[in-house]
Amino acid sequence: NFGLPAPIDVQVSGLNVEANRAHAQALLARLHRIPGVVDLRIQQAFDYPQLNVEVDRSKAALLGLSETDVASDLLVSLSGSSQTTLSFWIDPKSGTQYAIAAQTPQFRLASLGDLATTPVTGGAASGGRTAQLLANLASFHRSVAPAVVSHYDATPVVDIFGAVEGADLGFVAAQIQRVLAESKSSLPRGSQVAVHGQVKTMTDSFAGLLLGLAAAIVLVYLLIVVNFQSWLDPFIIITALPAALAGIVWMLFLSDTPVSVPALTGAIMCMGVATANSVLVVSFARERMNAGDDAAHAAVQAGVTRFRPVLMTALAMIIGMVPMALGLGEGGEQNAPLGRAVIGGLIFATLATLFFVPTVFNLIHGRRSH
Repeated sequence: NFGLPAPIDVQVSGLNVEANRAHAQALLARLHRIPGVVDLRIQQAFDYPQLNVEVDRSKAALLGLSETDVASDLLVSLSGSSQTTLSFWIDPKSGTQYAIAAQTPQFRLASLGDLATTPVTGGAASGGRTAQLLANLASFHRSVAPAVVSHYDATPVVDIFGAVEGADLGFVAAQIQRVLAESKSSLPRGSQVAVHGQVKTMTDSFAGLLLGLAAAIVLVYLLIVVNFQSWLDPFIIITALPAALAGIVWMLFLSDTPVSVPALTGAIMCMGVATANSVLVVSFARERMNAGDDAAHAAVQAGVTRFRPVLMTALAMIIGMVPMALGLGEGGEQNAPLGRAVIGGLIFATLATLFFVPTVFNLIHGRRSH
C-alpha cells in the first residue's frame, strides 16, 4: 500500500478540522454505496478521552513553583524519569548496564483521587521545599480530543481509508472521483479533497505509460523517417499499430482482464514487434518498385514473400507469451495482463501487416505513380 494502512486514502485537508470531519463523515456515507469498496473508516479518532490538568499559576507561584515544575513532576510520575533524564546503574560484577527509572507504580494510580495526591516538588525537595499535592495546585476536568492530529504538507487532514474486494481498482477509482465531484459543492471553504494510496499510484502510472506509448510511436516514426528518407513510407509502416491497439483491447475484453500497468507495458512491447514486421513488408515492396514493378505488384509480392518471416516472428512471440497469459503458478496472475496484451495485439497487428499495410502501400504509391 506504499506506506499507507489501506489501498485507498481519501484525504480532506484544511485548517477547519471540525468542518473537515463533518465533510469526511458525509463522504464516508456516500463511498459506502460504491460496489467493491470494503473496510471503509475514518482513520483518526476524534473522541479520544483525555484529562485536562489546569494549573493555578498564582497559587503555584506563591509556593515557589511554576507550571513547568508541575508538568515535569507529573510526567515523571506517570511515564517515568527516563522521559526526561536517562540514568544507568552498572553491575560491578558483570559490567552490565541497567536503565533506572523513577515512576509511580500503576496500582497506586487507580483513580482520579490517586492522581490528585501526586506530590509536586519542582525537583528541589532536598533543599527544604515542602512537597505540595497536585490537587492544591491544579483543577481537573474530563474532555475529548483527537488521538492523533495528522498532517499532509503541514496542513491538518482527515483520512478515509478503504480497500477493494470483488472489483478492479480502476472502476473503484472512477466511482470515487465521481463521488468527490458531486460533493465538491459542500466542501468547506479553504479545504480540498485528494485521493492517495494505490489509486494515485495507479493513475500516475497509467498517465506515464500512456505518455510513453505515444512517445514510443512518435520516436519510432521519426527513426524510420531517417532510415527510409521519406515521410510516406514510415506512415505506411505505422498503419499496423492501430490494429495492434484494437487487438489488445479485444483480448483484454474477452479474457475479462482490466487495464493495468502490465497490460500497458505489453502494449508498448507489441508496438515494437508490429513495427519491425511492417518494416519487412514495406522495405521489400520498395525494393520491388525500384526494380521496375508497379505499386500493386510490389505490394502483392511483399505480402507473399514476407508472409513466412512475419508469421514466424509473430508466432514465436505469441507462443512464448502463452504461459504468462495463462497466469499459471503462484503469483502468475499478476503478469498475465502483459502476456494477454501482447498476444491480442500481435494477432491483429500481424493480419494488418500482411493485408492492410500492402493495401495502403498500393493506394499511396499507386496514386503517386499516376
